[in-house]
Amino acid sequence: MSRSLDLPSIDRIDTLAQELAMLQDRSKRRIAILGSRHVPVVSIHLVELVARSLAQEGHNLITSGSQGVNAAVIRSVLEIDPARLTVLLPQSLDRQPGESRDQLERVLHLVEKPEHDELPLTMASSLCNQDIISRCDQLICYAFHDSETLLASCRVAEDMGKVVSVMFFD
Repeated sequence: MSRSLDLPSIDRIDTLAQELAMLQDRSKRRIAILGSRHVPVVSIHLVELVARSLAQEGHNLITSGSQGVNAAVIRSVLEIDPARLTVLLPQSLDRQPGESRDQLERVLHLVEKPEHDELPLTMASSLCNQDIISRCDQLICYAFHDSETLLASCRVAEDMGKVVSVMFFD
């Protein structure tokens, strides 16, 4: 009696090979970290630990400027090496909440998008995420299963051939 082996699809093999190569690659990467605004406190500590560790290893981190995950990334990298952080805003700095603005004013590499000030925040955020993804080698995303904008951004990143890691809070 013979058995048939179901081989994984070619695209899955390519993805696995890419992920293994990245794990072995010791060069510095541009890593985007995106995530939800509403995050459990315990999870914020995990995000901070990951961002801090990546910055200490010499990687450059890219994120957006909202509260929650992105603010945790900004806070952590500013403590380690502000030069390793780039923050892209979906709109101008003036459109950011006051509690974010204080932190964002300390960011060395801050990219504003005043041309998106008239767009709904959801649309401006989606465009911002696409810009962030185009600038990175790898995306780490912290989301909930119903985080439509973030999960759409992850699909875009995968379509662009980026290595994507998604961690779910729920």
